[in-house]
Amino acid sequence: MSETPSTDPVSRLREYLDLEEPGARTSSDIFVGRSQPMPLGRIFGGQVLGQSVIAASRTLEKPRQPHSFHGYFLRPGNASEPVTFAVSRIHDGRSFARRAVQAYQNGTPIFSAIASFQDDDPGPSHQVPMPEGLPEPEDLPDPAETYATHPMSGRLLLDNPVEVRHTAGDIWLQVDEATPRQTVWTRVRSRLGGDQTLHRAALAYLSDFTIQEPVLRANGVPWATPGLNVASLDHAIWWHRSVAADEWMLYVQESPNSGGGRGLSIGRLYSRDGTLVATVSQEIMARVPERPAQD
Repeated sequence: MSETPSTDPVSRLREYLDLEEPGARTSSDIFVGRSQPMPLGRIFGGQVLGQSVIAASRTLEKPRQPHSFHGYFLRPGNASEPVTFAVSRIHDGRSFARRAVQAYQNGTPIFSAIASFQDDDPGPSHQVPMPEGLPEPEDLPDPAETYATHPMSGRLLLDNPVEVRHTAGDIWLQVDEATPRQTVWTRVRSRLGGDQTLHRAALAYLSDFTIQEPVLRANGVPWATPGLNVASLDHAIWWHRSVAADEWMLYVQESPNSGGGRGLSIGRLYSRDGTLVATVSQEIMARVPERPAQD
């Protein structure tokens, strides 16, 4: 890891995913990652997801790509401190390999995951088709420009290596229609090169950026709601095919349920040609202050 952070958001993303190997090893392989500064001081969950994918992949004895990842967020992380990753090599088979990843800060676990890797094997293939008739990303506003001067979201969006464009309006300040579904065009803002593991880690990173929104949108709750408290509880990713995270992908999202202070979202990521490249699920904690009764 370089000592001086880059000014370009995507260059910084590369640095966050370029883990340090201190050489320490007990029963686990140890890696250390820099934390991305965040306005509220809590680590962005996508950062830990992407770093965990990279940490697990560094321990493989033969080249394999991640095909599934299941993680639990245990505690809020401190964005001003690095994260230590301990990877256990729990299985290496003829076609699959599994790794357990524990992320720590100051000796306390903040995230725990299992990742599975597979050879590129042949087999039957099908997919749910991508929705049709949606606006193209070039025809939609970039929130980083729309809200560039907004005190709550401007800096977060300007410094974000991920570009997001909602097909039917964002929910930063208001929710125009309460619905449990949304579609979003998304990508990393500049080229990542040809490393497929890096692209899959970058997809893990960006998969956490808008997946909470169907829960909020379904309940008519914008991000700007005073006192809103949202935290990711768990996150799962299934990579189905090769990924180009630096090209536009359509993120089709819906929330089948919310209640008890929790909400579940499921998302499908399609490449622009309609290929389903990944499926995502996440449950969140969502707490909204009581609204005053209307006369």
